[in-house]
Amino acid sequence: MTALEALRVPAELSARVPAEQRGAGRDDVRLLVSRGQEVSHRAFRELPGQLRAGDVLVVNTSPTLPAAVNGRVGGARVVVHFSTRGEDGRWAVELRRPDGTGTTVPRRGGPAGAVVRLPGGSRLVLEEPLSGAGGYGVGRQLGATVGARLWWAQVSVEVPGLLRHYGRPIRYGYTERDQPLSAYQTVFAVDSPDGSGSAEMPSAARPFTAGLVAALVSRGVQFAPLTLHTGVASAEAHEPPYPERFAVPRATAWLVNAARAGGGKVIAVGTTAVRALESSAGTDGVVRAAAGWTDLVVTPQRGVRAVDGLLTGLHEPEASHLLMLEAVAGRAALQCGYAEALRHRYLWHEFGDVHLLLPDPEHDTPNC
Repeated sequence: MTALEALRVPAELSARVPAEQRGAGRDDVRLLVSRGQEVSHRAFRELPGQLRAGDVLVVNTSPTLPAAVNGRVGGARVVVHFSTRGEDGRWAVELRRPDGTGTTVPRRGGPAGAVVRLPGGSRLVLEEPLSGAGGYGVGRQLGATVGARLWWAQVSVEVPGLLRHYGRPIRYGYTERDQPLSAYQTVFAVDSPDGSGSAEMPSAARPFTAGLVAALVSRGVQFAPLTLHTGVASAEAHEPPYPERFAVPRATAWLVNAARAGGGKVIAVGTTAVRALESSAGTDGVVRAAAGWTDLVVTPQRGVRAVDGLLTGLHEPEASHLLMLEAVAGRAALQCGYAEALRHRYLWHEFGDVHLLLPDPEHDTPNC
């Protein structure tokens, strides 16, 4: 375990409610800017001043689903987190146990054949753990790391309709209370015709407002949309990401390639944008239109091919998340940035403050 992985964030630094309930608006959060090991402190609405004309912000347009639904297994109450729809029509689900305070705690799923009764007379049947299961068409080898927390399930009704009628956003114990679904939608979210979306919000984009987008465009910064539907992450479990559905349009590929050819920076808004864009980049660094499933885990050994920087929220530094950030910015920048975030009491998690990481490849020995 590295020093960063061992880092513990004090509970009082967890953002318990959205920024607009603490201050003036969504962009009323702080922005920690790391240019290599040089760290500065800004307001998020100052982001346009940190970028230049010709830079591109790559954003995830996946909408957040109301993916948590109450259910019962026998006489016990559970909360079902609907994670991802497989290619065979089954759903990967996580069962959680209500903790009596309005949120949930982990609960191992199973056994196979267990029936979960859902609202409206529907039900789901747990068939097998995600380990060894098909249905994605890719990444089956990752199942062994997930174990029995996530299960493949057959659901007796169409899940998008079930979620619309009975679902609510997934939330964890560090938040204060339930929030409306609108609090979990970013300004870039676009509804999918088939009801697809993300089980958990692509939260790095949450502080953007229409006014800030307009200010960035006026400065000459361009936006390149793509889609990656995120599954259940669960704050308590730190598995590597499992396969998720993504799409990089031809226009986005063109924008990214043109920016890099012209000397602009490609800044991914969130780790989901990194994962999707890097899944469509060849070894030559050229991004091509692509769609399907990705089981890519970005590591320092692999490196990044199309991304020059990253705008990300502050989250507990678990292994797979750190590997991606280190691949983009280098270990020294991470160590300095995380130390500054704690020293200056930045707020963490999806309703918290934001970190802009811009690499300095010539200086990767910590001196902060």
